[in-house]
Amino acid sequence: MAAVRGRFPALAEGAAHFDGPGGSQVPVDVAEAVAAAMVAATSNRGRVTAAERRADAVVAEARLALGDLLGADPGGIVLGRSMTQLTYDFARTLAGDWGPGDEVVVTRLDHDGNVRPWVQAAEAAGATVRWAEFDRETAVLPVSAVTDVLSPRTRLVAVTGASNLLGTKPDIAAITAAAHEVGALAYVDGVHLTPHAVVNVRALGADFFVCSQYKFLGPHLGALAADPALLETLRPTKLEPSMNAVPERFEFGTLPYEVLAGSTAAVGFLAGLVPGEGTRRERLVRSITALHEHETVLRDRLDTGLRALPRVHVYGDPARDRTPTALFTVDGIPPGVVYERLALAGVNASAGSFYAIEAARSLGIQDTGAVRAGIAPYTDESDVDRLLTGMAEITA
Repeated sequence: MAAVRGRFPALAEGAAHFDGPGGSQVPVDVAEAVAAAMVAATSNRGRVTAAERRADAVVAEARLALGDLLGADPGGIVLGRSMTQLTYDFARTLAGDWGPGDEVVVTRLDHDGNVRPWVQAAEAAGATVRWAEFDRETAVLPVSAVTDVLSPRTRLVAVTGASNLLGTKPDIAAITAAAHEVGALAYVDGVHLTPHAVVNVRALGADFFVCSQYKFLGPHLGALAADPALLETLRPTKLEPSMNAVPERFEFGTLPYEVLAGSTAAVGFLAGLVPGEGTRRERLVRSITALHEHETVLRDRLDTGLRALPRVHVYGDPARDRTPTALFTVDGIPPGVVYERLALAGVNASAGSFYAIEAARSLGIQDTGAVRAGIAPYTDESDVDRLLTGMAEITA
């Protein structure tokens, strides 16, 4: 942990960061890669000048790195400004084939970035939206909640890989299999899952899998993984002279080369958390498996400590499979006040609904929100103990 934490200059400011679900801190390796790309001669992509070849290589390397991270074909990695932007783009494209009588399934557990684009696209096409409800006590989305609203008219199922609000992880492989049985596509929001689990898009059965690099130590950027053959069947609206090849067909404007260089560096940093030989994919699996074990120990320490405090309510069932994320409130103290008092103690744990507005409504906290504490690769036991100490003082 000392070696890992030493690569994060932001930690020198002294705060204990539990705000990773909203955006992680960045290792110096990523910052250096961004800077190197910005000071080197660059150009629009091409094969004639050195600058053109450099830009082309940066893009190709980012696709390869993200393909290794996600267990996906690099030829199907689409790059975009954010998960939300990519989802809106694909919702508009896919909805071009929808009409009255068609159905789209969304869930109450999801971040609004994987809800509203589909709801709005369905409404514009005259299609029907079906809602899958999660269990409010356990914070779990049962497979049956999705299968109960599927029909032969279902065109797409949008579901989260892990709740950014509550941390619970649906059985994605079972849900995508059920979607495919009725002939529907499956669109999986992997933003909160990817930083905390070994992802294999093929094994999950996701037709589309989206993530955000700034949630796993990288710069602000989004990526979508899909089978290139599936992408070949889609025709987005685009500029006439822009490239028609996949995946460039879905990327509008010049890509941010320096950000892509940082994304490649972030994947490389994750692959090197545990030293060893092997392909980058093999090193990623080894390192993220170890990271999962580390985060699980800290999650259990945090969860047990919070549940032992008076007046603290922690949402969800601690026995369920979930990311290292805790959502909690304190009786008699507004979440915003808890957030501010923790900040005074040098602990960054934000309060709100974090764009998971449907989940917040289901829990009855859409107006007040709750405090969210997320564990990241640079979190250690002293960080957890600082948060628990701060909460003990708040609830005393």
